[in-house]
Amino acid sequence: MAVKWIKTNFPGVRYYEHDTRKHGMQKDRYFTIRYRMPGKRFEEGLGWASEGMSASKANLILSGLKKAQVSGEGHFTLREKREYEQERKERKRIEKEKSRKESVTFGEYFEKTYFPDSRVGKKEETTRKEREHFKNWIKPVIGETPLKDLRPLAIEKIKKNVLDAGKTPRTLQYVFATIRQVWNRARRDGLVEGESPTRQVRIPKFDNRRVRFLSHEEAETLLNALQEKDRLTHNLALLSLHTGLRMGEMGRLKWSHIDLDRGIITVMDPKGGEGRVAFMTDKVKAMFRAMKRQDPDDYVFTRKAGEHLEDMPKIFFAVVKDLEFNRGISDPRQKIVAHSLRHTFASWHAAAGTDIYTLKTLMGHSVIQMTERYAHLSNGTLQGATKNLEKSFNQKKDSNIVEIIRGE
Repeated sequence: MAVKWIKTNFPGVRYYEHDTRKHGMQKDRYFTIRYRMPGKRFEEGLGWASEGMSASKANLILSGLKKAQVSGEGHFTLREKREYEQERKERKRIEKEKSRKESVTFGEYFEKTYFPDSRVGKKEETTRKEREHFKNWIKPVIGETPLKDLRPLAIEKIKKNVLDAGKTPRTLQYVFATIRQVWNRARRDGLVEGESPTRQVRIPKFDNRRVRFLSHEEAETLLNALQEKDRLTHNLALLSLHTGLRMGEMGRLKWSHIDLDRGIITVMDPKGGEGRVAFMTDKVKAMFRAMKRQDPDDYVFTRKAGEHLEDMPKIFFAVVKDLEFNRGISDPRQKIVAHSLRHTFASWHAAAGTDIYTLKTLMGHSVIQMTERYAHLSNGTLQGATKNLEKSFNQKKDSNIVEIIRGE
């Protein structure tokens, strides 16, 4: 239905009344303004009286547009003015958001965004370590530093603190990895650009590969001592020695993963990312048969009701100390720890002639380089090379003697 326009006392300002809606005692009025620009006529709506518009206000707006046309400054049309205001508000919003992002500190981002989100899908041990890295080494140095202002010089200070505290380069590597993951997440969120500043700080070269492993006699002594102290810890040690399972893998074993008929253990969600199977020895089978089997979804090794183990029980370390396996040893690579059980399993296999690729699968290594550390034990190849060298020395010696006898 066509509306009936009503003129006001102000030229170029008119309105129409709503059929039913009231504003006070009168019908609600909708105001517009009409004006000309060179070659074009405009009529633009301003709003209802119930929303605060009036004929006098409409006239002020119209007068401002006419003044802009005369002076050549400002907005010639109401549409231009509205678009300008929208653009101004958007610019202001963008600037405010940019300012907010630029003020976000490393500590604020870690605690409010990165850490809560990163815990999803990660192992408890991993998140615990990240939290420790942040609390002990990262927060004291760069916790209050805006992410955008983070520079290699601050990372160098973290490096100095870690090494001055007597920590190993491997620990420093883990701390840097935490910083780098936070940075990468912040870059994904648009807070920073470019590579992590840790990339420009050198980590001292190190070789933390565990060297020492247990002899069969030492392993037997350890197992016997654990048997007397704590059956649970004994079973964990036996399983790791005979299958190479990591502590975390043993702690997450459920009875549904144990197949005594086929003599295999299904390892779910291991450190390397891909599941695998471990094969039982007769001693491992006997161990599982002696245990009280629970429901399929129950954990095999538990200390508290229903809770799976995260770490090797402390009694293990107490027994190792009592046996004086680490007496007089300061190099951590030579000390017997819980991981030494898995390392011993691999070393025994290599010494028995298991090829490196088979051993890689048994160990669940993600890359062959991790397994190659055991190559020097495999098949006696390197020892055989030394024997060949010694043999050549003896042959040369015998040849010299013959030459002397012949008078040559």
